[in-house]
Amino acid sequence: MGSILLKDVTVGNERQDILIGQGRIRRIGPAGSCALWQIAGDVEMMDCSGKVAIPGLINMHTHSPMALMRGIGEDMVFHRWLDKIWKVEEHLDHDFVYWGTKVACLEMIRTGTTTFNDQYWFFDSSVRAAREMGLRIATGYDVMDKGSQAEADRQKEQCIAKSEAFLGAGDPGHIYELAFHAIYSVSEEMIRWTADLAEKYDVCLHIHLCETRKEVEDCKAAHGGLTPVEYLDSLGVLSPRLLAAHTLWLTPHDIELLAARGVHCIHNINSNTKLASGYRFLYNEMRDAGVNLCLGTDGCASSNNLDMLEAMKTAAIFQKAWRDDPSALPLPELMDMATVNGARALRIDSGRIAEGAVADLLLVDTDNTFFLSPGPFLANLVYSAHSDCIDSVICDGRFLMRHREIPGEREILAEARKVLAKIA
Repeated sequence: MGSILLKDVTVGNERQDILIGQGRIRRIGPAGSCALWQIAGDVEMMDCSGKVAIPGLINMHTHSPMALMRGIGEDMVFHRWLDKIWKVEEHLDHDFVYWGTKVACLEMIRTGTTTFNDQYWFFDSSVRAAREMGLRIATGYDVMDKGSQAEADRQKEQCIAKSEAFLGAGDPGHIYELAFHAIYSVSEEMIRWTADLAEKYDVCLHIHLCETRKEVEDCKAAHGGLTPVEYLDSLGVLSPRLLAAHTLWLTPHDIELLAARGVHCIHNINSNTKLASGYRFLYNEMRDAGVNLCLGTDGCASSNNLDMLEAMKTAAIFQKAWRDDPSALPLPELMDMATVNGARALRIDSGRIAEGAVADLLLVDTDNTFFLSPGPFLANLVYSAHSDCIDSVICDGRFLMRHREIPGEREILAEARKVLAKIA
């Protein structure tokens, strides 16, 4: 792996030179100082005048193969939408997941995501696709037995075999984790088993939690008045390894438990509002309690795109609106949700531009109408610009997109169309 030298790039309010090598940010100094550095080996140089470097975005909850499932369940309430999705998913295979993930990776690279936390079937095909595209993926075996003992036994055997194979592979671009879908689709015995296995392997556990009001009401009826958070706590599932997507319908006691157990919570505003699952994400309350809060798009069957900049804007404006407070969710905190908070949850040294950190960076082109005003850069980026202002993307020290060009894009789209024709 060669080195990359970014010359005269703006970081914060300063013009800097950045040297990248072996997947890390090796050196940062004032613009022009690179002429004094001793740089060995091949170096790929880029003149970055007029460009701003920001950390790569981390999409903390999605289902990447659903990039081929946009629009199949529009204008439906959540439980009807989910039933339709599950019927479609009965016909999917490795080929669909592989090309669907490739399409998702194309979109995520274009919109500035460098790491994504995924959950889907045939996950090994998603890992292969992400590896080929150069993105970092966090994913693993997803348990969903729907109360069937035979299915639970089959999934246990398969989960252990897959887990040991992938953990033994030591792929630096793949963060292995386990998942169970939700408390309403996984038996209590399998929830406990999956959580115990995640603890044994010391990996994260990715779940959906408190996504809808119905989920909470059904849980209370089935488990003696316990909320989903209280129910999982009674099973010993809540811990710092837990990545909980949605967490919309929470009580004050739920928030206390999430904070005390170190759970990481993931906001998915576009999906939640589009499915009318809810919009009052208790950001202030969870932040003040000490919960690590992250951001995701969800899958394209519900959010319809994987654009983290769009998710950032929507998350902020909804907080401001329902709280009747324009100061809610300040821009620096919003940026942390989309970068360093996700890195903390996944246990990687990314989401920041600093010497020694993993080299995941975006180069934003400011030579356009959106950045003409003297307003703060982050305000213009989040509230004014669109993701097509992202000129280049570096992940793990390698260019995935340079000047909006991604190698192999046409072939990926052509193969994805073939898969869709077969499924249809």
